[in-house]
Amino acid sequence: MMETLLLPFQFPFMVNAFLISILVAVPAGLLSCYLVLKGWSLMGDAISHAVLPGVVIAYIFNFPMLIGAFCAGMVCALSTGYLTEHSRIKQDTIMGVVFSGMFALGIVLYTKIQTNVHLDHILFGNMLGISKSDMMTTGYVAIFVAVVIIVKWKDFMLHAFDEAQAKATGLNVNLLHYGLLILISLTVIAALKAVGIILAIAFLVTPGGIAFLVTRRFGMMLIVSVAVAVGASIIGIYASFFINSAPAPTIVLIMTAIFIAALVWSIQRTKRHSRLTTHPT
Repeated sequence: MMETLLLPFQFPFMVNAFLISILVAVPAGLLSCYLVLKGWSLMGDAISHAVLPGVVIAYIFNFPMLIGAFCAGMVCALSTGYLTEHSRIKQDTIMGVVFSGMFALGIVLYTKIQTNVHLDHILFGNMLGISKSDMMTTGYVAIFVAVVIIVKWKDFMLHAFDEAQAKATGLNVNLLHYGLLILISLTVIAALKAVGIILAIAFLVTPGGIAFLVTRRFGMMLIVSVAVAVGASIIGIYASFFINSAPAPTIVLIMTAIFIAALVWSIQRTKRHSRLTTHPT
């Protein structure tokens, strides 16, 4: 019985999958809290889809995929910010137009070239076939993003809660704004080859949403978000081994189930609090 339970840990490719998912989950879980507070959940979706043309162009000109993905992600993020500031259109509309346009461009370019790079690997990742070089690259990016957030978490928090107050206290709000966009782009790139676009989006949205439901303190929200992302990754990969499914979608389903449970718990807690307030003992 014990041998069966420990079986996934006896395969190197499974151990690598556990490691790479944790490396991605930590910075994504941290960023997720800020995206939820700022209402930027669609930004993670936009950048995740927008990297596709950069990946294809990088393949055409034979330079590192990560560079192409980063450039495309930053074009999406910066153009969205510029258009939001200089037009009457709301940010969510602009993000929808920009990311759908760039993703469509990526699809058109992809269909015009002959390549052994499967689109499925970009969408769903190749967690079980991750190379050591890709794992090291992901690790370096993840560590950098996590360190920046941990060091500057209070500044980012104030910027997320009240940008006017952050500016009044002397913080460089433009630096924080675009710095956060750069961190999102780097995290998406780190996740791209390992866990794919779909899981990258889920990592950047769901853990923060869950943490927002279960705690009212931002410091605890960061901890809960990372714990959810890491825990769902471990459980999802472990379960995928036994049910013979792809790890990334399984992780997404685990996080979705946790979100539903947290939502139900939050609703019940609100009802109990309302009853106690209305009918104090």
